[in-house]
Amino acid sequence: MARGGQGLARVAVVVRAGAVPLWWLGVVAAGIGAVPEGLTGRRIGVLAGAALFLVTAVVVLCARRRRYTALARGAARAGKYDVLQDRAVTARNWRRGHRWWLLLAFLAAVGSSFAAPAAGGLLLAGAGAGLRLKAAWLGRLERSEEALLWVRVDWLGRGGGRPAGKAVKAFRSTGIAAGDAAPGGARRRTAALV
Repeated sequence: MARGGQGLARVAVVVRAGAVPLWWLGVVAAGIGAVPEGLTGRRIGVLAGAALFLVTAVVVLCARRRRYTALARGAARAGKYDVLQDRAVTARNWRRGHRWWLLLAFLAAVGSSFAAPAAGGLLLAGAGAGLRLKAAWLGRLERSEEALLWVRVDWLGRGGGRPAGKAVKAFRSTGIAAGDAAPGGARRRTAALV
């Protein structure tokens, strides 16, 4: 990076990057998993899966929330020469870094359907829903502070994830209009030209 600047990735984008693949892989796995009768029977498997979906979504949403809040409170202003990573690049890095874990999770969810139909897929979808809710919570935090939260790319690790992991010592912040992602990590809507 030029003159001591560092690459920064949006915290909410890193969190949100796993939501879509986990959700859709979970939905597909649950659909496939609903076909076999399984050991428990379809009805019990789906009910257990629904409970797992809710519990997983809440656990993922609440995990490390205190750490995110503490890092957000101590966020230093991004430097003049820091480079803000595009939303698409951050999401692609996360997905490339986790592709084998996603594949293994999908196969495990489909395989578990022979014991409890659809339960594994719904658990996976619950993790995706929890990540989406956590990104929305981060968006509310960013709006209330009127500052976007960023993390150094080199602190994210090889998989491009863990924005509040042990390696992360502090967040950086910018104005609310910086970068190409809105608060919460969603794609920024540009006003249509008339």
